[in-house]
Amino acid sequence: MPTRSDPKPSRVNKRTTSAANAVDEQLARYRSMRDFDITAEPSGKTSSIKNTKYPFVIQKHAARRLHYDFRLELDGVMKSWAVTRGPSLVPGEKRLAVQVEDHPIEYNKFEGTIQQGEYGGGTVMIWDRGRWFPEGDPRRGLEKGRLTFTLAGDKLHGELHLVRMHGRRNGSKENWLLIKAHDEWARGADDPDILEEMPLSAASGRSIEAIEVSVKS
Repeated sequence: MPTRSDPKPSRVNKRTTSAANAVDEQLARYRSMRDFDITAEPSGKTSSIKNTKYPFVIQKHAARRLHYDFRLELDGVMKSWAVTRGPSLVPGEKRLAVQVEDHPIEYNKFEGTIQQGEYGGGTVMIWDRGRWFPEGDPRRGLEKGRLTFTLAGDKLHGELHLVRMHGRRNGSKENWLLIKAHDEWARGADDPDILEEMPLSAASGRSIEAIEVSVKS
């Protein structure tokens, strides 16, 4: 017979298992697109689903076409968009952000080179990282197609919007727009571009070229 000091049968364990299963479902597409015997990218087998505190990461990705991967943690995975021209601090300047497969939280620490011929082949830099703070319920925002949030990163700060473009798709992927809001962190069109002003890794201080060379050597 259980006593009062005994833990109740695993309600917490069931919730944890259910959340872990949900993460596995969300990462199924990510895993199916990669051979982890070849790529150094994390498989997400040990993704933490507790106390993630809304991390974000922006990875500069010198693949077939240079772009910036914009990732926001939600429900144990990194919701991800490929921003073709990178983020802008000029309010109202719309940057195309193509939503791609969810990535594991461990991807936030990935900086290195994906072998040519593999999915996403090219060099990856951690360009910025920090925390994001959604306005309202972020799940509802994603569903409705308008997500407003504040970034507190090493480089980017302030409010931004992700807005889904109706009727515009890139194959099976949805097109969104990443737009900076008017606030104290905004810049004018004639101000320096933060992508050029702060080009190095927020994690290692290296350039894309230095990361590529260090992997090859």
